[in-house]
Amino acid sequence: MSQGVVQDKVATALLGALNGAKQKGQLKTEAWPTLSLDDPKRPEWGDLASTVAMLLASSEQRAPHEIAQIIVENLPQREQLFERVEIVRPGFLNLTVKPALWQEVLREIESQGAAYGRTDLGQGRRVLVEYVSANPTGPLHVGHGRGAAVGQAVAALLEAVGYDVVSEYYINDAGRQMKLLGASVYARYQELSGRAVEFPEDGYHGAYITAVAERIKQQLGDVAGGLESADLEARCRALAYQELLGLIRDDLKLFGIEFHSWFSEASLLESKAVERVLDELRSRRLLFEQEGAWWFRSSMFGDEKDRVVKKQDGEYTYLASDIAYHRDKLQRGYDLLIDVWGADHHGYIPRMQAVMQAYGYPKERLQVVLVQLVKLLRAGVEVRMSKRTGEFITMREVIDEVGADAAKFFFLMRDSKTHLEFDLELAKQRSADNPVYYVQYAHARIASLWRVAESRGIACPWPSQTDLSALTDPDELGLIRKLSAYPAVLQASAVGYEPHRMTYYLQQLAALLHTFYNKHRILPPAADKEVFEPAPEGLAAVEEPQREAMGPERTAARLALMRSVQQVIKNGLGILGIAAPERM
Repeated sequence: MSQGVVQDKVATALLGALNGAKQKGQLKTEAWPTLSLDDPKRPEWGDLASTVAMLLASSEQRAPHEIAQIIVENLPQREQLFERVEIVRPGFLNLTVKPALWQEVLREIESQGAAYGRTDLGQGRRVLVEYVSANPTGPLHVGHGRGAAVGQAVAALLEAVGYDVVSEYYINDAGRQMKLLGASVYARYQELSGRAVEFPEDGYHGAYITAVAERIKQQLGDVAGGLESADLEARCRALAYQELLGLIRDDLKLFGIEFHSWFSEASLLESKAVERVLDELRSRRLLFEQEGAWWFRSSMFGDEKDRVVKKQDGEYTYLASDIAYHRDKLQRGYDLLIDVWGADHHGYIPRMQAVMQAYGYPKERLQVVLVQLVKLLRAGVEVRMSKRTGEFITMREVIDEVGADAAKFFFLMRDSKTHLEFDLELAKQRSADNPVYYVQYAHARIASLWRVAESRGIACPWPSQTDLSALTDPDELGLIRKLSAYPAVLQASAVGYEPHRMTYYLQQLAALLHTFYNKHRILPPAADKEVFEPAPEGLAAVEEPQREAMGPERTAARLALMRSVQQVIKNGLGILGIAAPERM
């Protein structure tokens, strides 16, 4: 797996040194450890650090310091690659790379453009990412919003590293929840018609149920009078389902999310797929009957106990439908199944991985990404209820208040397995304290450079058109090092199903950009101060006349550097489904 453009070249050089030493008989280890490179804790220690000598100490049965000496002696192209190579006891290798090597990163970014960081790691293997999959019994809430952002990002990350990805929404349109929806809407319908009814126990009490019942009453009109109560309830259920599913689709579209596929649970029952998979498991003695119920022998495959799939009254459990659904996924030929679930479903993972094994697949064929709860805050104070309805806060309300981009970035800012505090007021701020604004402003800030340069007749060259040798300042090289790390961050985010790594990276890159912008001149001095963009609080809006000599070579090189920074920010935001604005 790539560690970055420069990092890969350095790792190749270290591997060459190891192989060269082995050929000379200086080292004897059969298989080399993974050549990972780290950032030294202090800048003066160099650009990259390796612990390979210490990792080899046991197999070589000698001091790490001696092994490090051997590696350094055998380093190929040492003079071309490295400015400085130091050995620090007990055996650290601190490596300072030639500026010219870092400068080539900018040309690499230019040549790849929007594809920079993308790889063929997945080699076209087929992946199905299922996420959200909320019951169509009400609006999506903020928890669904976080699951939607995570699912979309995981799918995009996997596609970026070479997987063939399909996204799917599983519609839970069968079973008890749908019956309760129909009964709840029917009860409100009766109330609107002036008939006192007993509201169903465990029914849906939200104000949206009454609103749906009102629209159904208008829609049915005089037709309702000719229907039996059971038929009328069935019509209420069907119409409510259609309306609420349409609402879910609209909310997701507003959030910038569209699925490749929508899969109906009801279709599994109508096609007898549930019966077929249970018959198949029964024929393989993986089901058994006890006290009138049928049980799946999930304990054979690592689950803590066996699970009921068909109850005594003949009704299927959720697990039965899930077995049929995941069997269908496997039959569609996917190499990897990824489900994004709420963290409260943690205990459900072993039984579904047992299903994978029951069908002859390793349990790892199914990967589950858990999403923890979201606590909404307003200026640090928890918000529990919607101001508009007095009920739970919907995903749409959050999007309407802060915007889809801010909502998505905030949902992705923390590891999905951890609880998230989402401050609505912070998400709306146009300041350096707002993470998404801070990152998007970095992109817009660079875009403003092109407009100002054009107004002054200054060319904005690409790296391939520029002598980059002027980029030797530590701050310039620091920016390039961060750009070089982008492919590694993208890959780690993808293989770990951890999109929060991307938000961390983008915030770090934006911080380096803003610091550089405020510390160094990019364009030569103008007669008057120029405001490039209305700057957020905490970030200077004006290029001050720093005392730096700005000849045409340095100007061109720094503008080429800015092109690369802008490209990487745009690439990273794009994978997260977030806009990279030219103006803010």
